[in-house]
Amino acid sequence: MASGQSRLHAIVGKLPIIGQKRKDATVQRAQDHWFAENHADGYIDPEPTVVEWMKSVTPTRDDALYYIADTFPCSKWLFSYNLQWLIGDLIAGLTVGAVIIPQGMAYAKLAQLPVEYGLYTSFFGGLCYWVFGSSKDINIGPVAVASIVTGTMLTDLEHEFPDQSKAFLAGSIAMLAGAVVAAIGALRLGWLVDLISLPAVSAFISGSAITITSTQIPVLLGIRGVNTREAAFFVLINTLKKLGTVRIDAAMGIITLTLLYIIKWSCESFSKKRPNLAKKIFFASTLRTVFMLLLCTLISYIINRTHKEHPAFRILGFIPKGFRSVAPPKLSSGAMRAIVGQLPAAVIVLIIEHISIGKSFGRINNYTINPNSELLAIGVANLIGPMVGAFASTGSFSRTAINSKAGSRTPMAGVITAALVLLALYTLTPMFYFVPNAALAAVIIHAIGDLITPPTVLYEYWKISPFDVLVFILGLSITIFNSIEHGIFAMVGFSLAIQLFRIFKAHGSLLGQVKVRDIEHNKKTDDYLDGADSLSSTPRNAFIPLDRHDGSNAAIEIEKPYPGIFIYRFTEGFNYPNANHHLDHMANLILAETRPTTITQFLTPGDRPWNDPAPRVTKKDSDSDIEPDVRPTLKAIILDFSAVNNVDLTSVQALIDTRASLARHAAPDHVQWHFASVSNRWTKRALAAAGFGLPSDIPTLDRNTKPIYSFAELTPLEMEVETVAKGVVGLEIDGDGDKGKTRRLTVTREEDIEMAEIQGDKEGKMVESRREDGVSAEQLGRMAAVYGINRPWFHLDIQAALVSAVATVEGRAGMMERVMSGEV
Repeated sequence: MASGQSRLHAIVGKLPIIGQKRKDATVQRAQDHWFAENHADGYIDPEPTVVEWMKSVTPTRDDALYYIADTFPCSKWLFSYNLQWLIGDLIAGLTVGAVIIPQGMAYAKLAQLPVEYGLYTSFFGGLCYWVFGSSKDINIGPVAVASIVTGTMLTDLEHEFPDQSKAFLAGSIAMLAGAVVAAIGALRLGWLVDLISLPAVSAFISGSAITITSTQIPVLLGIRGVNTREAAFFVLINTLKKLGTVRIDAAMGIITLTLLYIIKWSCESFSKKRPNLAKKIFFASTLRTVFMLLLCTLISYIINRTHKEHPAFRILGFIPKGFRSVAPPKLSSGAMRAIVGQLPAAVIVLIIEHISIGKSFGRINNYTINPNSELLAIGVANLIGPMVGAFASTGSFSRTAINSKAGSRTPMAGVITAALVLLALYTLTPMFYFVPNAALAAVIIHAIGDLITPPTVLYEYWKISPFDVLVFILGLSITIFNSIEHGIFAMVGFSLAIQLFRIFKAHGSLLGQVKVRDIEHNKKTDDYLDGADSLSSTPRNAFIPLDRHDGSNAAIEIEKPYPGIFIYRFTEGFNYPNANHHLDHMANLILAETRPTTITQFLTPGDRPWNDPAPRVTKKDSDSDIEPDVRPTLKAIILDFSAVNNVDLTSVQALIDTRASLARHAAPDHVQWHFASVSNRWTKRALAAAGFGLPSDIPTLDRNTKPIYSFAELTPLEMEVETVAKGVVGLEIDGDGDKGKTRRLTVTREEDIEMAEIQGDKEGKMVESRREDGVSAEQLGRMAAVYGINRPWFHLDIQAALVSAVATVEGRAGMMERVMSGEV
């Protein structure tokens, strides 16, 4: 066996490393000879090719069919639609429809549009979602945040383009934003949503809720002359300044808001006391907005019916019946350019709110949304909706919650909601004439009250990630003191900046080893050590950071792997942003732990190079007694790539430069570079192209290089007596098999017979089995290499890399001893 191994090393060692064509035929012959002799199956690690990659990303017919099915999720459930689903969707759709009518009118006021445009938006959102949507719960329509962003944009645009209708401007904003969102969904770029972190979303929603509340307080109190387009902080200050001008609207608004919360809290309390009535109580609580608006409208009608022209408090007034704005928006090129400049904020608002709601209710109701389909849904709704007068719309948190609790079964519930809105447009508009504005303001404040992140949730954020709390505070502050748009950009930018900082400043750690056993907790004695005697597992090596940053027990002593051998683990990947930082950190740690192999002597201190601050030994000092440097010399570096998915040209070049620098530090000795847990084939190809993966000094130190390969069993090494081949020496162990069967350890190499004999003295008796069915010895106990033998310095795990590095170091040390003694 030893001779076969040396022959394999001799052949593989003569192969070129980089920049030359591999001699695959030679490798294959060496492999076949070696593994046939050892009854194992060899493996040559194939390199990925560009053609292979292009084939993997080229769409096939199945991919095209999947794309179509993925674009229209309704095809998966529409043909299975049944009566039971219809009943659930009908109840949920009618419930949401009763809520969306007053909300739609209220949110249209936020967008500075007549209230009928809120109904137009409510109709089309529910009508088209079922085609593209992948959530049974989401309801698309006007929402508070998108409405106020639209209103803010309209305020800026109407001053610049006074000849353009607000409705046309709002429709154009929706169409352009919808086109962008639909394109993102069609191109399957939904993963871009993940760039926006959870604290950024929470801060955005909380800041928007506070901003919207501040704009509705003057309406709620009947205060006039407050510019609600300013930052929330200034709106609140100006409202406080004008508290002396509060009108009778405040009575209607405050009473409505108070009763809404009383009904809500009473229903929640009563539901806990009477769980058997929970469903009925839920519907009563859900329809509280409708009840209160009907009551307020009735009171307003009684008070104002005789003097419509001069009502006691502000009311909605005349609302046209049906669709009056069925036409595409017509804008000048200048207005379009101005809208495009402000479009990113609208796009981010539509995406953030919708996707966050979809994911939340997917987790609650045990299904997964398709972000690309959802983006297509809201994109199409906003792209086509303005044809019937709709403005920007997206998923609504409050209506989605109602839809889910009301028992929606499919996205078809939105069609039921749209039908109810259509009915209201043509039959109920005269009733909306007397709806008080203060009551609508109370509805808005009540609807968005639950969107503000409570302090308890913020405390949970702090325990999980203090940095994310800073993102939340920054975004919330900018939203309140400046604007929602600037808050959005600041939160996204700050989140990305923190993430980039973590990537750029990432550094790994040197690992040490400890011997560990796996011990089962004894539940009877509540002791972890009580079951140690019954353990059947043997101790194994575990590798943990030497710097203790992983929180390991400080009472445990961590051993360094081997003098001059270092294990470095990457923590945040290994690419161009952090390659230099990673390797500088690693090199500094290694240089601090090792001494130069050759100490340069200088005649005078002035001969020392300016860029080498390390202390040197001068001619004068070399003749005196100085304390010797007992640090080991650098022998091997093991890089743990378990956290590295891919590398790039910059990171590989930095690795090459570090290899050259450490090679000078260790010269004339050779530094081994081992890689553990490299799971990406392209990463292996890149490292191999840079000269890694093979020992660089195989031609000169072939016999002392000890590649260690990891093998997986193709057939068990322990075979039952009936399956042992003719003429194979075996070790028989009576009574140790399953159900008392005699089992046998197969030994197929002559050099292992001695080992089997020794083991046989302890565990059983040596036997010789004979079979007549022609089963060959090569078919028993076969094994296959997990990684290719053509790159022996790429290892399955750290343990294999360490064993190989130590074996090579000790082999070289033995070779040097023989050279010094004159044996070689």
